[in-house]
Amino acid sequence: MGKRTPRRLATVSAWLGALLFALGGAWALAAPHSFFEVIAHYPPYNRHLFHDAGAFQLGIAAALLAGLAGRGGLAAGLWGGAVAASAHAVSHWIDADLGGRPTDPFVITAVAVILVIGLSAVETKPVRRSSS
Repeated sequence: MGKRTPRRLATVSAWLGALLFALGGAWALAAPHSFFEVIAHYPPYNRHLFHDAGAFQLGIAAALLAGLAGRGGLAAGLWGGAVAASAHAVSHWIDADLGGRPTDPFVITAVAVILVIGLSAVETKPVRRSSS
């Protein structure tokens, strides 16, 4: 086994995970009932639950993509958190009529804004990898 094989395996795994999480997350967020019927048929159907699941899957995809782009651990974590929290906020604004507290969309949006601010403050250049 060559030195590059573990790195290649990790990279392929990350690309596959990013693709699957991005597709699944977008599907669950954009068409939650279809996602429920085809992929995750766990009755009873709850639109908001699938919106939230989609939001967090998009966040996982974003973190994987940030890692693949060479971002450092903090930046990759913030990318994942900012995307997930932003999509989660959208989910709560869309589903405000389904329950929860009236303040939920505002609080979750504030969390998203905090994470986006943190992301904007972190080093944006890719981390250099050693050639060893």
